[in-house]
Amino acid sequence: MFSKLFEPININKVTARNRIFYPALALMYSMDNTINERYINYFRERARGGAGIVTVGPVLFCKTGTGVIAPSIEFEESIPEFRKVVKAIKDEGALAWIQLYHAGAYSYRALMGGEQSIAPSAVYSNYAKDTPREMTIEDINRVHEMFIQGAEKAKEAGFDGVELLGSAGYLITQFLSPLKNQRTDEYGGSFENRTRFIRELIEKMRLRLGPDFPITIRMAGNDFVAGSNTDADMPAIAMMYEKAGIDAISVTGGWHESRVPQLAMELPRGGFAFLAKNIKDAVSIPVIASNRISEPHLAEQIIRDGMADMVSLGRVLIADPYWPKKAMELREDEIRPCVACSQGCADEFFSGRPVMCIANAEAGFEEERIIPETDNPKNIMVIGAGPGGLEAAYRAAKAGHKVTLYEKKDTIGGQLWIAGTPPNKQELWELIRYYEAVLNKYNVDVRLGTEVTPEIIKKEKPDYIIAAEGAEPLIPPIEGISSPEVILAWTILDEDPPIGKNIAVIGGGSVGLETAEFIAEKGTLDAETLYFLFKNDAVSVDRLKELIHHGSKKVTVFEMRPKVAMDMGKSNRWVLLGNIDKMNIDLVTDSKVVSITDGLVKYEKDGEILEMQFDNVVNGAGSKSVNKISSLLDGFGIPYAVIGDGLQPGRIDNAIHQAYLAVMNMHD
Repeated sequence: MFSKLFEPININKVTARNRIFYPALALMYSMDNTINERYINYFRERARGGAGIVTVGPVLFCKTGTGVIAPSIEFEESIPEFRKVVKAIKDEGALAWIQLYHAGAYSYRALMGGEQSIAPSAVYSNYAKDTPREMTIEDINRVHEMFIQGAEKAKEAGFDGVELLGSAGYLITQFLSPLKNQRTDEYGGSFENRTRFIRELIEKMRLRLGPDFPITIRMAGNDFVAGSNTDADMPAIAMMYEKAGIDAISVTGGWHESRVPQLAMELPRGGFAFLAKNIKDAVSIPVIASNRISEPHLAEQIIRDGMADMVSLGRVLIADPYWPKKAMELREDEIRPCVACSQGCADEFFSGRPVMCIANAEAGFEEERIIPETDNPKNIMVIGAGPGGLEAAYRAAKAGHKVTLYEKKDTIGGQLWIAGTPPNKQELWELIRYYEAVLNKYNVDVRLGTEVTPEIIKKEKPDYIIAAEGAEPLIPPIEGISSPEVILAWTILDEDPPIGKNIAVIGGGSVGLETAEFIAEKGTLDAETLYFLFKNDAVSVDRLKELIHHGSKKVTVFEMRPKVAMDMGKSNRWVLLGNIDKMNIDLVTDSKVVSITDGLVKYEKDGEILEMQFDNVVNGAGSKSVNKISSLLDGFGIPYAVIGDGLQPGRIDNAIHQAYLAVMNMHD
C-alpha cells in the first residue's frame, strides 16, 4: 500500500532503507552542550521505530552562534560521545545524519557569556531582541572554517551525512535575505553576492570532505516575512545549492519570526508540500518535504505525486517513533497521533525545558519510563474515559492486566470532544480514534453509560482503581450567573445551541478565547466555498478576506487579568491572538464582571462600574475537579490512584503522563 514510502533512496553514495527522514529538533536534554544517555536513548528509539534517516541536531560547532542550548561538536573531546549516538542509530538500521547550525542574529548573549552576536549586517533581531555585530571578512572565513571542522569531526564520529541549517531565519538565511543582509561588499547586494557566503562554504566543505560524503541542506521554501525571499526566489537558490555540491534539500516553511503558522493545527496537513514541489521542479537531487505530514497515506501521496522524494517526520516521530513500522505493517490505526499542539515540544523548548510529548509519556524518558509485561495480572478498574482514563486503560491492558473502563457518557473521549471543537482544533479527536483502536486490540472491557457507584466497586472487587473523573465547569460568584441567557462554554462547544447576535464571554483564558473564536466564526465562509469562489474569480480577493473573517456574531471577552491567554504556551498563543484580532473580537481586560441581568453585563474597570448589553453571555471562567468517587476510595481498602483533572484541572499531558506513571508504579 505504501510502496513509494518504503522504497530505498540514494543520497550521494549512501542508501536509506526508506523515504522517512527524522529531522533535527532542539530537545534540550543536556544543559552543558554534551551528548548524554538521554539523547542516545531518544535517537535509538527513533531509529528502532523504522525511520530511514535519523538526524542529530541542531548541533553547535561555534559558541558565537548559540541560539539554543544544544550539543556541541566544537572540540575533539566531544567525538567519542557522538560516536555512541551514531552507533545507537546505525545498530537499528537507520542512517545517522547530523545538522550543523549557526544562529547568527538569532543568537543570545546569555548563552554566549555576554558576547554580542554576529550576523551579515547590524540589523536588529525581533527574535533575539538584540542587535548583532556585522561580520568582517575575517569573521566569515573563521565561521566557514569552524563549519567545516565541525563537519570533519562529524565524519570522524561516523555520521553518514551532514546537513547545514539554512532555514528558520538563522545565519545562512540571513545572508540570503535582502531584509537582513544590507552589506555593500562582495557578500551583499546582488543575488550573486548574497549567496556567496553559503556557496563558498559548500564548495570548501565539499573539497575537505571529499566527493562521496553526503552534504545536505535544510532551506526555507518561503521566508514568510515581508521584504525577504519568497517561493518565487527559492528555486534559484536551490539550483545554486545543487551546483555548489549539495546532495539533497530538505524544504520547510519560514522563519521563527514569521507571522504565518509553521507548526500549529492552523496549518493543514501537508500544507507546505507545495514548497517542496517548487524546489523539486528546479533540481535533480532528492528533495524532502516537511511540516504537518502526519499520516502514512499523505506521506505516500506526496512522494507518489512527485512533490518530493522523502518526507520529514519530526514531531510525528516524537509522538510515535514506531510510526514507520506500524505503517509498513499496515497498522496505521495504532499510530499514536501527533496532534500539532506544540505544547510538549515547542512550548517546552521555548520555556527552557526538555522536550516531551503530551500524548507519548515515554518520549524523552525512553529508559526511565518502562511498563513491563506483568507476571501477576490484576483486575483494574478505570473510572472515566477522558484522555487520562484512556491512557491508563490502554497501558494497563498492554501490560497484561484485566482492565474494565467505566464511562458515564455514551462515548469515550471526555473533554477531548470539547477541546477539539473550536476552529482548527479537530486534530485532538485523532487521540480518540487512536485509543479506540488500542483499547480494542488489548481487549479492554469498555462499559459506556455506566456511572461508577460504591455498589459497583463492592460488587466488582477490583485489585486496583485508577480514578480519572475529570472536571466540570467552574461557576464564578457573579450575580445572575445562573440566568437563562447565560450559557456554559462547554455547552456552546458540545451542543452548539442557538444564540443571539451580540455575545459576551466571561474568561480570557484558552477556553474562553477558543469559545469566542468558535462563535465569531459563525456565518463566515467555509473552506470549500472559499475555494469555489476563488477558483472561479467570483469575488475579489479583498472581499474574500473580509468574508472569512467577519461572520454573523459580535463577540466581546471579559478578563480580570491585564492580559488574555496567560494559560497558553508561546507557540499557540500568538496564533490564537492573531485570529482573535482578525475576527474583530473585542478584549476587555482588567475587568471584573459583577452582575448579569437580562443580558446587561455590569463590570468593574479602573474603579468604575460600566455596563454593556448582550443577547447571550457565555461562562468560560474555567473548571474544577470532579471527585465524587475518588473522595470515597479510602474507605474501600483497595489501592488506587487519582489522575488528571480529577486531581487538579490542567492540560492533556498532565492526565496522560499521570496515567502512565500510575500504571508503571503499580506494585505486583
